[in-house]
Amino acid sequence: MTHPVEREEWKALAEHHESVRATTLRELFEKDDQRHEVFQLEAAGIFLDYSKNHLTDTTLDLLLSLARASSVSEKMQRMFRGDIVNPTEHRPALHTALRNRSDQPVMVDGRDVMPDIREVLARMRVFSDQVREGQWKGFTGKPITDVVNIGIGGSDLGPLMAVEALAPFAHPRLTLHFVSNVDASHLVSALKKVDPETTLFIVASKTFTTQETLSNAHSARRWFLESAAVETDVSKHFVALSTNADAVSDFGIDTDNMFGFWDWVGGRYSLWSAIGLSLVLSIGMDRFEQMLQGAHDMDMHARDAAPEQNMPVILALLTVWYNNFWDAHSHLIAPYDQYLHRFPAYLQQLTMESNGKSVHIDGSPVSLATGPVVWGEPGTNGQHAYFQLLHQGTHLIPTDFIMAIESLNPLGIHQDLLMANCFAQSEALMMGKNRDELHAEMRAAGASEEQINRLSGHRTFAGNRPSNTLLVQQMTPHALGALIALYEHKVFVEAAIWDINPFDQWGVELGKQLAKSIHAEIDQAKTVSGHDASTNGLINRALKFKNLLA
Repeated sequence: MTHPVEREEWKALAEHHESVRATTLRELFEKDDQRHEVFQLEAAGIFLDYSKNHLTDTTLDLLLSLARASSVSEKMQRMFRGDIVNPTEHRPALHTALRNRSDQPVMVDGRDVMPDIREVLARMRVFSDQVREGQWKGFTGKPITDVVNIGIGGSDLGPLMAVEALAPFAHPRLTLHFVSNVDASHLVSALKKVDPETTLFIVASKTFTTQETLSNAHSARRWFLESAAVETDVSKHFVALSTNADAVSDFGIDTDNMFGFWDWVGGRYSLWSAIGLSLVLSIGMDRFEQMLQGAHDMDMHARDAAPEQNMPVILALLTVWYNNFWDAHSHLIAPYDQYLHRFPAYLQQLTMESNGKSVHIDGSPVSLATGPVVWGEPGTNGQHAYFQLLHQGTHLIPTDFIMAIESLNPLGIHQDLLMANCFAQSEALMMGKNRDELHAEMRAAGASEEQINRLSGHRTFAGNRPSNTLLVQQMTPHALGALIALYEHKVFVEAAIWDINPFDQWGVELGKQLAKSIHAEIDQAKTVSGHDASTNGLINRALKFKNLLA
């Protein structure tokens, strides 16, 4: 097969980069005051301004040519169709089917999976209505007041992010808690806040064997039984998101309260499945379905829009442009919405677990940079922390600003200030401040020439830092669904261009395997010698600290 760097389109982009790298964003706007009108898109209620990028009409044409040469549209169609797009695990990747709001069937191995999906959604509605309306009672007859979701990875990051993002829509009686870390402090901190008589635990593990999740679940079960509860009460306070009925039943959970999903649902794409039950309990099934609709609307755009009008395609091409031609291997997510404070962490998993790969689909080594490092925190907090590096540091870090025009908590001028800061930061990153501007500003403020000369280097800003700005009217369930789906498809398009598999995560497994063997050695409390010198020394030192070795 032809690897990406061997394509003529890739080589043309490399040549083009050499010809435009010295052109600044200021100059691009000075040459064309209509850039904003040209480099913008709207889809599924999201507006994208991507004009503040190192991008000309020629650049965009070359990037789109690379997308066509990489068969991006065809690969997208294969994913929607249910073809095997995860070859290492021989699976389709049908998270799009989970939010399919049309009457169209989705076939896997010759069978329409939509009836199964709708059946699980219907069961989630019945169960969540019972809990939300106070009909589901604990072992002492009291309604549920707290829900503790026990999971890890996609079984935690997705629902946690969404519950936080949609907090204004939360049920007034129910408080949601999330436990993922096997560090006991995480579970103990959550248990201190809840009452065993009124707490519902959701154990989220497809196989019901995930070590961190099951360790936390069994400890929560012991805590529950240490109250006045008995074994038969477990089924009133524990439900499972799993496909392992035997293990669920052995735990004491009634399998009628087991909500299943399928092999073609990847963990980091599973929010739309039963893994979203905690979110449903918080915001209700109607609003969850609004979120599904938002994602479906973006799905239809991603599937059907021409590449030049396709928002996820454009965003993915910009990532390729910076990651592979500008050596910008980091990407900032800056949501100007406090409720989205976990969204960057969610995108870390989505992007870095999907595209943190070093081999092509055929197993051959890559000769290009793949997934960038994704990070971020909400504005305006970030402006008083890491934005210093963005403005005057030595790294080129493309940024996505995310902004809702209307607040869900309107209060005086707060939202206008937030919006002003968001727009100002994107402008400041692009425009910077040159010496002439600084000198004029300082003279107007009464500074001496000595002060001007002394501070000039410290107070100038190179600018020329690229960014995208994404706007929604309000961060509603529909808007959040569309936003998540946008980034899911963006990641897929990046993988299609880099010719890597975004749906497996073998790198996650190695550490898990080694941890099992080391845990067994710690449990045996004997001097260890079977690892490298450093690991041997660390294990033995830890055992001495625990007074388990002489």
